Amino acid sequence: MSDASYRDAIFSTPLDRVARFSFDEKVVACFPDMIRRSVPGYGQILGMLGLIAARHLRHGAHVYDLGCSLGAAGLALAGTLPTEAFRYTGVDLSPAMVARARETLAAECPNHAMTVLEGDIRHLEYAPAGMIVLNFTLQFLAPEDRDALIGRLYQALEPGGVLLLSEKIRAADEQENAWLVERYHDFKRANGYSEMEISQKRTALENVLVPDTLAGHHARLAGAGFSRAHAWFQFLNFASLIAFKDASAATSREE
Repeated sequence: MSDASYRDAIFSTPLDRVARFSFDEKVVACFPDMIRRSVPGYGQILGMLGLIAARHLRHGAHVYDLGCSLGAAGLALAGTLPTEAFRYTGVDLSPAMVARARETLAAECPNHAMTVLEGDIRHLEYAPAGMIVLNFTLQFLAPEDRDALIGRLYQALEPGGVLLLSEKIRAADEQENAWLVERYHDFKRANGYSEMEISQKRTALENVLVPDTLAGHHARLAGAGFSRAHAWFQFLNFASLIAFKDASAATSREE
């Protein structure tokens, strides 16, 4: 496996023109540090994936991890479940992420059935799945593409399957949202990010990461057909939901 990740310092120097954020080789090199220091609750969400799968995943079922980055969800599942309990397919649009994820999963869990594909999750041909994980991925899609993707994922899930959706969110109330954003910036300061880094990354993510409200997520999931959904975790303006496909749902799927 390649050498360890580096500390995130991408936005630590003044930039004449801040480029749009992208998951390129520079981000891949520091991604574990970036996530640890800038996504509240990420470790707790990963820690629960295996426990949730142990309760809700049919033995031997297929798991999709969409926008898999370095395969952290796959590692979390493999760390909890036996080799025959699931088959994992990670999908990411970034060639650099895909290359590192393949390397990591092969080294860390060689006995599990783990595949990583490079592709656009909006156009992937999905096989039936018992669980689909969307960890901080939907927020990077254009808002007008989100309903259609969630609809396709509902169709791909087997009856009784679950969707795990983790996202940065915004509060509907402007005052509440401003408070959450301010405390999130405090969180980043406490993790060693400078004012310049916070400001420049916020500029780089503008119109790239567009968050929804929790109510918006619930409405989208209900509209796709999910029988129920719970927001099981929230830390500041980051949340995770689980959505259930009814066990008696029709098995017909979109082409």
